[in-house]
Amino acid sequence: MLEQTWKQNDKKANILILSFSAIVFVVVVVLGRVKLKIDLGFNVHLFALADAVINSIVALLLVFALIAVKKKKYLLHKKLMMTSLVLSILFLVSYICHRLLSGEARFGDANHDGILSAAEIQTVGNIRYFYYVLLGTHIFLAAVILPFILYTTYRAMTGQWVLHKKRAKYTWPLWFYVALTGPIVYLMIYPYYS
Repeated sequence: MLEQTWKQNDKKANILILSFSAIVFVVVVVLGRVKLKIDLGFNVHLFALADAVINSIVALLLVFALIAVKKKKYLLHKKLMMTSLVLSILFLVSYICHRLLSGEARFGDANHDGILSAAEIQTVGNIRYFYYVLLGTHIFLAAVILPFILYTTYRAMTGQWVLHKKRAKYTWPLWFYVALTGPIVYLMIYPYYS
């Protein structure tokens, strides 16, 4: 095992983790209802593509980190997980930019008028149910995973390996699911960006 990096202070960690998680949640919810009309000189949906790429990389890093820890390569595991964390923060910034600048796309809205006609619904068929289930689980888990990631990281950085491992058994698959489903959601929705 690696040595402790941070001094343990559970009270301070609880305040910081819960505060940061709540602030991020509120910012994403509030800014998701705002659309800025700014011309950046490029297609703002590039942010969505960047999000999909970042999520894909995070998913791969999570797999490699799991393999590394199973092989007891703890330093490699730490580096991969910290890179995943940094990329997830970069994703969050890009996601907020996309939401602020692009507004909402509707699955199946081929003519980009914001209204799903009966013909558009019929065209996409039952795949839209799969999309909405995937999107719903992705959004819900993305909204709740942050404090789990931060607590799991905190336990590792303070050398609390038993608690870290216990949390990671739940955090890793949820984080992986969010990272994996993000690009799938993007691939399904991007034809409907205006």
